[in-house]
Amino acid sequence: MSEQEHRLSDLERELTLLSRHFIAARGPRIGQSLERSAYVLLTRLEVGDPLTLKELAHTFQVDVSTINRQVSAMLRNGLVERIPDPEGGMARKFRPTALGLERLEADRAISRAGTTRLIEASGWTGGRTEQFLTLLVEFNQSIEQLEGLTWSRAGRADTPSATAD
Repeated sequence: MSEQEHRLSDLERELTLLSRHFIAARGPRIGQSLERSAYVLLTRLEVGDPLTLKELAHTFQVDVSTINRQVSAMLRNGLVERIPDPEGGMARKFRPTALGLERLEADRAISRAGTTRLIEASGWTGGRTEQFLTLLVEFNQSIEQLEGLTWSRAGRADTPSATAD
């Protein structure tokens, strides 16, 4: 195996471990009211314009039928609302309701507290955490560019620029 293949193998393993550690170490979802899919969809819908089912399916790279099921459940629970296309298109678009945004923020506060516990337990300084965040943003934006996707980070003034090398 070449040095690059070893490095990529190590990266794949570490990303897998990060995913497992992050979810497990944040603790149980006690107090959180949103299903994971609703949390992720609301996170996307809160930062941009309303989206159609097709646009959501493209964003998350899943079938429209999957998004339809998830959004339908969110509609029933009052987390999103269906609106006419503001630009006059035929397809209906979806945006979060006040209830959806309220529940998202409540769940996010619990998630953020778990993230804080992880960072504090790791002993990382603010500078090291900032470096990690900068690299994660840059990595995610690179993937989004490759996939032809966008994930707005509007309103996130505390997110570092991903343009630094």
